[in-house]
Amino acid sequence: MTPDTFRRRREQFFAQMGEGVALLFAPPPQALGWDLHYRYRPDPDLRYLTGFSEPETVALLDADRRRLTLFVRPKDRQRETWEGRRAGPEGARRDFGADAAFPLSELNRRLPQLVRRHAVLHHALGVSEKGDRLVAELLARFRREARRGQRGPVVVKDPTEILHEMRLVKEPAEIAALSRSAAIAARAHRDAMGLAAPGRHEYELAAALERRFVKEGAWGPAYPSIVASGVNATILHYDENRRRIAPGDLVLVDAGCEVDGYASDITRTFPASGRFTRPQRRLYDAVLAAQRAAIARALAGARFIEIHDAAREVLLDALLDMGLLRGLRASLKKTNAAQRFCLHNTSHWLGLDVHDRGRYVDGKGRSRRLVPGMVLTVEPGLYVRPDEKGVSPEYKGLGVRIEDDVLVTERGPRVLTGGAPKEPAELVRAVGGGRS
Repeated sequence: MTPDTFRRRREQFFAQMGEGVALLFAPPPQALGWDLHYRYRPDPDLRYLTGFSEPETVALLDADRRRLTLFVRPKDRQRETWEGRRAGPEGARRDFGADAAFPLSELNRRLPQLVRRHAVLHHALGVSEKGDRLVAELLARFRREARRGQRGPVVVKDPTEILHEMRLVKEPAEIAALSRSAAIAARAHRDAMGLAAPGRHEYELAAALERRFVKEGAWGPAYPSIVASGVNATILHYDENRRRIAPGDLVLVDAGCEVDGYASDITRTFPASGRFTRPQRRLYDAVLAAQRAAIARALAGARFIEIHDAAREVLLDALLDMGLLRGLRASLKKTNAAQRFCLHNTSHWLGLDVHDRGRYVDGKGRSRRLVPGMVLTVEPGLYVRPDEKGVSPEYKGLGVRIEDDVLVTERGPRVLTGGAPKEPAELVRAVGGGRS
């Protein structure tokens, strides 16, 4: 993604702002212990509009003058020796297309004059504590000075209303990054399947996943990798990854990587021994059929909720067939009885965030229509927790989820993560290196 990519996005953002000035604040590094920090992940909104990824950056976007001003950490030879290179104000202008750039130390002095000329300030309250405090101080100052004709902004708007709608429909360069992330993650899932066997630990499979991520140039995991064997598969966000895999276990692996800021998100469930038991296969086939039905509804013009509804129709029938639910289908559907075993929604947006930004409903409160360029997950699941009452013991402790990343196109849904096996016959060949 070149400086022209970000310049074009800013022009679109300015056009939708209409007037005023927007402020975006990148967070500082987060502490990990006494004198260490977590690896820094750039603020997605600021990065989307500028390409700039350093901590503590403040971006000011002037819609009236079509200008980007960045306040950034200054060049500092000693700090860069310890912490890594900085662009500095000169690099922000030269390499990132900023019209003006200044050291962060000049923010408090310069910001009032840059903001004062505008009637509208675009700022997302509740995102940055430092940003909220700075904006509050600015507005209070402008009120005090209003008697001298220096009023400043009188309206505050949330820029994410515009920005997150922009992020929702992906450009070709974003789709390329998402596709590469998906391809790497799919190969990582193959690695984990090939290593899987009774007696292995969950963390060994997690290590295989993350080795592939890094080996192929991804930034690393897009979220904490989940390797959940046995009853752990009924914990949706299990990430301890400490258990030894037992004979007869299902293993649920939910893992994706990040490439150029863009996330993949894949889940596969497979038998550690290479063969499903009958109850495992019945649950698995139900989830796979539900996913197929849901992916088929990821069509331009369809409503987002149709993906979830398609999966739930299949799963409700399967739950009745297996005896996990009993009663009249119409009554069970009306009361959403399948939720007892389905637990979560079938889809979410995917992009610079794993659960990417953008509304799921339109301005009238209806489920929004899908358009080409949207990328979303399709991830139905069935979970029979070990303490469930009134169900056959053979199903207790089983959890199955199958998740793919899907691009909406004019020609229909395109699965980006198809390189990760999910058909039962494929799993038999993939698990444990295809042992018999």
